[in-house]
Amino acid sequence: GINAHNKVQGKNPLVLKRSQAYIGVLIDDLVTKGTSEPYRMFTSRAEFRILLRQDNADIRLTEIGYEIGLASEERHIALQAKMKNVSKSIEEFGKIKFQPEEINPTLAELNSSSIETKASLLTLLKRPEIGIADLRKLNSSVEALCSPFSKVELEQAEIKIKYEPYLEREEKLAAKLEGLEDYKIKPDFDYDRVKALSSEAREKLKRIRPETIGQMSRISGVSPADVSVLSVYLGK
Repeated sequence: GINAHNKVQGKNPLVLKRSQAYIGVLIDDLVTKGTSEPYRMFTSRAEFRILLRQDNADIRLTEIGYEIGLASEERHIALQAKMKNVSKSIEEFGKIKFQPEEINPTLAELNSSSIETKASLLTLLKRPEIGIADLRKLNSSVEALCSPFSKVELEQAEIKIKYEPYLEREEKLAAKLEGLEDYKIKPDFDYDRVKALSSEAREKLKRIRPETIGQMSRISGVSPADVSVLSVYLGK
């Protein structure tokens, strides 16, 4: 099981990672942990649920589908156009700025606090109670700015704006864990030497013999503290 997992989780760019798709989580769990009963995919099994959203499935997977011939050229071009427009809309939202007297009546209608100095549309959209759709209805300037973009593109832009710090944090965590994915553990490593490991973790590690820290971190019964202890011990 572990050998098969290591083979597919190597450098092959077509293998879906845990941070790319739920099927990546499903396959990785089955291969790494095994199961004694029919496996059901719970979203709670994924550690990157902010990244694995329904609205960005095309962004996560179309490029890969195109590489292996599953997604058409037409679909690939459409995705590139969408991503370009999402970026462009966010850029435009940062450029347009409102004086307090221009936007405060609209903010009052949306039960949002007024501004005292000039503020960009991008800044206003970071407020949880303000949505692009609401602003478009109430302000002609916002409507004119949004009109070149599709509803889907604007929704994607709004999500990126509102959740930017959380998305960035999860992306950094995914990159860090991906680095551990390939950090090798010697096949004959003596886990008994690492006294700080929990008894359950030591027993599981000796039986399963994971080949990387990444695999080890997903073994049932191996806690984040155990992963941290072993990472320090291995000098990672």
